[in-house]
Amino acid sequence: MSHSQLQTPYFMIDEAKLIQNLETAKKLKELSGVKLVLALKCFSTWGVFDIIKPYLDGTTSSGPYEVKLGHETFGGETHAYSVGYTEQDVLEVADIADKLIFNSQSQLAYYRHLVEGKASLGLRLNPGVSVAGQDLANPARKYSRLGVQAAHIDAQVFDALDGVMFHMNCENKSADSFVALLDSISEQFGQYLDKMQWVSLGGGVFFTWPGYELEKLAAALKAFAEKHGVQLYLEPGEAIITKTTDLVVTVVDIVENEKKTAIVDSATEAHRLDTLIYDEPASILEATDGAPHHYVIGSCSCLAGDQFCETQFSEPLKIGQRLHILDSAGYTMVKLNWFNGIKMPSIYCQRSSGEVVKLNEFGYADFKRSLSQWSV
Repeated sequence: MSHSQLQTPYFMIDEAKLIQNLETAKKLKELSGVKLVLALKCFSTWGVFDIIKPYLDGTTSSGPYEVKLGHETFGGETHAYSVGYTEQDVLEVADIADKLIFNSQSQLAYYRHLVEGKASLGLRLNPGVSVAGQDLANPARKYSRLGVQAAHIDAQVFDALDGVMFHMNCENKSADSFVALLDSISEQFGQYLDKMQWVSLGGGVFFTWPGYELEKLAAALKAFAEKHGVQLYLEPGEAIITKTTDLVVTVVDIVENEKKTAIVDSATEAHRLDTLIYDEPASILEATDGAPHHYVIGSCSCLAGDQFCETQFSEPLKIGQRLHILDSAGYTMVKLNWFNGIKMPSIYCQRSSGEVVKLNEFGYADFKRSLSQWSV
């Protein structure tokens, strides 16, 4: 099946690019002794988990359905975390989770009796420091609800805990800044960490970014683990799938109102939501910076500000032309929605052999069923 035969919009995951990232992850594990669990909140397309499994140690989750998915489709270690569990949530995941991490001391007190003897108990701590490009994604932002601050800790809870989790990075591409965060954590929480069996340092560490100082990161992780006598975990999401996937779309119209807008058969609101939420323009494979033909790449939704980017092309765009929206794996397929009844993208994987494998497709029946299954 050739790409030209596929109906847009669709996601195309490139196995060779995915393996390139995974080989970097493997090297980090070998150098540092850290274990890596895939953050399903970023990427949950389980049809490619067989490619990822040999390289990582398991999955980590932010909600009960992710816990079940990781347990059923990935295996290895299954880490369960939620900002706010219900009792039913805890009952559902305690038997299948290897580690169950609570967000607060109050949730720990309410539900620990449901977990003891089943999963390893953990608590999220908030170090009050972070590296995050935008406040919306900053776990240590003012009034943060995420984890227990150092000043609020009841030291007695650590006597019956197995581990703790920190999450303090978002797309952190600097090993030096991460080392500084580790130093701060040791200074603030060292007396508690020394009692633990394991410590998760969360996700957002972009160790597959070009030029990242992997050896420096590995040395810092190894030293931290030895200092506190713990097994360290990282929870990579985007680091595993960055630059592996295109969202392929078709130009369906070109309109002009001072600027030319190429309308495509996709929408950021429905298919690439973080482009809209964080106001981070997408990149287009076919575009050329500084070229003479300037276009807004506009969505086909009715939301006025819904656009992928503004960019330039060497030649005028044409209706029916395909465009590849780059780096479209992270926080896309996990956030797909049916806004405006827009057709949802199919999902494919191109194997290293060149074979294209369909992982999922969606139709009108899926749209209809998502809204109601019965009438009054």
